[in-house]
Amino acid sequence: MPTISGESLIARLTKSKAGPSLLLLGKDVYLRDVFRERVIETSIDPAARGWAVSRFSADEGELRQALAQARTVPMLARRQIVIVTQVEALEHMAEKRREAETQDLAGYLSDPAPFTVLILEAGELDQRTKLAKLLLEKALVVAAELPEDPHERARTAAMLAGQMARERNSAIEDEAADELADLCNCDLGAIRGEIEKLATYAGAGQPIRREDVEALVVSEKKYSVWELAEVLATRQRARAFHFLANVLQQGEAAPALIGAMAWMYRKLIEAQQLSPNTSSYQAAGRLGMRAATAELAIRHAKKIPRRQLVEGLRALYDADSRLKAGSTNDRAVMEFVVARITV
Repeated sequence: MPTISGESLIARLTKSKAGPSLLLLGKDVYLRDVFRERVIETSIDPAARGWAVSRFSADEGELRQALAQARTVPMLARRQIVIVTQVEALEHMAEKRREAETQDLAGYLSDPAPFTVLILEAGELDQRTKLAKLLLEKALVVAAELPEDPHERARTAAMLAGQMARERNSAIEDEAADELADLCNCDLGAIRGEIEKLATYAGAGQPIRREDVEALVVSEKKYSVWELAEVLATRQRARAFHFLANVLQQGEAAPALIGAMAWMYRKLIEAQQLSPNTSSYQAAGRLGMRAATAELAIRHAKKIPRRQLVEGLRALYDADSRLKAGSTNDRAVMEFVVARITV
């Protein structure tokens, strides 16, 4: 089935008496949470949510129990919701079990219970597999991802920051929301975490201002990746290791740091391709970032040879693969890649 928007899904649930089978597909945990809660609010009366909503995990081997529950008529409710998380885990099971689980799921999707909304959640699926083809064909697919266009992605993230603030009975000024989206690289989970702290910092009845974002978020990430760009431009290995020690001590996860550094390298390469006459505002639009950040990117891009950036990006991708493999110490991987890119 084609991918539909969250709003189209809600409209369909409101009009239809039958419960559809949904696939919430996307890595953005916040958007999956939002869509899931909207489905629950639309489908189940508040008084019945304690017993009409069931949660299972495919990673814990609970798919069969979930499907059995989906076929069971709910008590004291016209509809029930059955949620199955981590559906992508089925792709990594032993072949015999994977085939059996996929067959069970196919059987249900071919004849779904009209009184059940089945929500299947996955971060990503290998679309070459039988499981993915089955789900994409039989379930309504809701994409839990921000837009790919950088400008639209930043705008949407900033808008959702406003929604998160309202959920905390707070508010955030537009410039502050833009700044926060940029600092968090449009990571909605990170934005939500920062909103929790910022709302407390701003105080009851006070909006979150750009000054609050700069004071709290930036101070927690004192050694930003753009400060690292200056270090890398001059290949100051000692300062680079100092940067690494500080961000790891502040609790920054190694995979997130690798991602931020790789993003910076890609932006520096893109900045090198801009015309010398490009203004900071034009650069901001093309690079998908604030004008002030675009100015930093252009300035640093002039100092670092393209070959050095390409080799550094390759080293970061290698480090990312090692971290995902989980076969070595995260700090050791980070120290190795910093040594490699400051040769």
